Amino acid sequence: MSSDMRIGGLASGMDIDSLVSKLMKAERMPLQKMHQDRTWLTWQRDAYREANTMLLNFRSQLTDMKMSTTFRARTTSSTNGDLVSATATSAAGQTSYNISEVTQLATSATKVNGNSIFDNASSVDSSKSLAELSSKFITYDENGDPASNPISWNHGSVKQASISTKQETKTVNINLDQGIKKDNTNEMSVKVGNKYYEVVSESSNLTEDTVLFKVNDDGVGELEFKSKLKKGTEVKFNYTTNYQVDKMTTTKEGHEIKLSNQNIYNGSDFTLKIGDDKYTTSGKNIVVKNDQGTGETVGEINYQTGVITMNEGHSIPAESRVEVNYQYNYTSFSLGAHTENGRNVKAFNIKASQSLDSFVNEVNSADTGVNMFYDEMTGQMSLTRTETGNFSETEDEIITSGDFMTEQLFFTESTEEIGGENAKFTLNGLETNRTSNSFEISGVTFQLKKTFSEEDGKDVKINISNDSGAVFDNIKEFVDKYNEMIGKIQDKLQEERYRDYRPLTEKQREGMSEHEQELWEEKAKSGMLKGDRTLSSALNTLRRDFYTPVEDSDIPSAYQQLASIGIDTTANYLEGGKLEINEAELKSAIQENPEAIEELFTNDSSAYGQKGILQRLSDSANQVMDSITEKAGNTYKTESQYTIGKNLGDLDDRISAFEDRLTKVEDRYWRQFTEMEKAIQRMNSQSTYLMQQFGGGM
Repeated sequence: MSSDMRIGGLASGMDIDSLVSKLMKAERMPLQKMHQDRTWLTWQRDAYREANTMLLNFRSQLTDMKMSTTFRARTTSSTNGDLVSATATSAAGQTSYNISEVTQLATSATKVNGNSIFDNASSVDSSKSLAELSSKFITYDENGDPASNPISWNHGSVKQASISTKQETKTVNINLDQGIKKDNTNEMSVKVGNKYYEVVSESSNLTEDTVLFKVNDDGVGELEFKSKLKKGTEVKFNYTTNYQVDKMTTTKEGHEIKLSNQNIYNGSDFTLKIGDDKYTTSGKNIVVKNDQGTGETVGEINYQTGVITMNEGHSIPAESRVEVNYQYNYTSFSLGAHTENGRNVKAFNIKASQSLDSFVNEVNSADTGVNMFYDEMTGQMSLTRTETGNFSETEDEIITSGDFMTEQLFFTESTEEIGGENAKFTLNGLETNRTSNSFEISGVTFQLKKTFSEEDGKDVKINISNDSGAVFDNIKEFVDKYNEMIGKIQDKLQEERYRDYRPLTEKQREGMSEHEQELWEEKAKSGMLKGDRTLSSALNTLRRDFYTPVEDSDIPSAYQQLASIGIDTTANYLEGGKLEINEAELKSAIQENPEAIEELFTNDSSAYGQKGILQRLSDSANQVMDSITEKAGNTYKTESQYTIGKNLGDLDDRISAFEDRLTKVEDRYWRQFTEMEKAIQRMNSQSTYLMQQFGGGM
């Protein structure tokens, strides 16, 4: 707006504001039309994009249809499903199998320990810590009488580290806590994926199932594998150290320090440092450390709870740096199994503060291939391998070692292993075996349920055939979805265009209710794509794709066209080429030659005449989508990258230029009216002067 002074009708008495407003209303009429044109273009762009979304969904359906499961659905039948059942994938051929006998089912290896681990199991609370239960563990003398057999604890700290390889490598470096028990490889375990590696200290023992551990001069741990690990591989390393170091800073003055662990070993080289003051222990007492090993008692430690309490007069100041070196109790053992993927054994380091339940849960969640069970009624334990079958000819399927397993849990070398056998059966005359009762052969999964023999007259025949009903349903669903898309596009092409209903202006909206606005816009948006050449051409192309014969020598001539297998266009030409199915003909064609039906739809070729229908439709859908995207863009394109967007940009420029012009026109009107007011004001002044002169001379 101009900064010139405006005079609003003081001299003339005219309503200049109203006059300029009415004049500008007429001037703004072209601008109003440009805004309506812009709204209409936006609606048309959105209508094109909606059509593109329909084509995108159709293309996804084409991709699903190309899968072999669409045309190779298989069904199985068993002459005795109580003995053997089967399922088949699309990879299975249409054939039959005969299982004449099953002499042995696959079983899981199980070990039950020799005795109750407690004298009176029913009185034991398995939720209590192993430290609390330690004295309740028993052993048996030569007469079979029970005697107390407390756990013999190891002393130190249980640690774990995890690292992801940054490149393909055989060697992984891990920053370790000081004091690592580097000679105790039996307390170490390395896990990569679902596989555990035995840790060795001699390079001569390095194999595909072991990993070499050593510590370099900088105190960095090094794990060396026989074969390279891929980039991004996660390596988990469990190990033990000689002592635990807790570091903390107090937030406020107090008398207690709670260690990060419980069941502290009371014979350890305990050291406590608060600021610059150093302390050690004498029994449960915390004493000031000196060269003579004696000093003032300033507090005490509760070894069971791991809580240090300072005496009155020896409070710990706020913001004090505290460091505690100590050992806590733990026990170690190894447990695992021979599995389908090889030997899988983990070294477990169980803290004394863990409960019996927690210990059992840790074993079961370790994914070693073994589950542990504790029976609170009998006090006995069992180990069961999670897989069936026999994977080792030289040793037990379930592997145990360590004093805790033998002395406390009674899993000794003499513990009998039951099961761990392969399934044995005769298939098509061939005696064979499998590690599982469920196994797959050429796309067919068999499930052995009971033992039986041919002599009993109980041989089982499994027949694999094409599931014609499923193939028919797949084709019918595809046709229905195609018809749905065609119907929607045809509706858009035939939709009535109401040219008298232009997009509403803000002024027009003010005089309408919401319902009236909705009704108006419904007609204003109607016919956005009426008779659109791109979409009309797309429908013609899709129809051609369906009905051009697939002329390939591998496809019988009777199966080279849809019409010959019971799929044809509807009689109503206004439907835009929708398809209808003669169910009897299509089912018969599928039953007689399912392979030819598959080739008709999926045949792969670079020549149009030999391309399968689905490939043609995919190519055509892509071309139409590209054309629409070039015209209407998508959410990833800027306005300058598609035709309608460029038109919108041009309109924006025209609107901006026209608004600048309107500002100048309005300023001109105001200047003209202001000059008129000034002229009238001068005339009025002159008239007043003359009147005064005439009046003064009378």
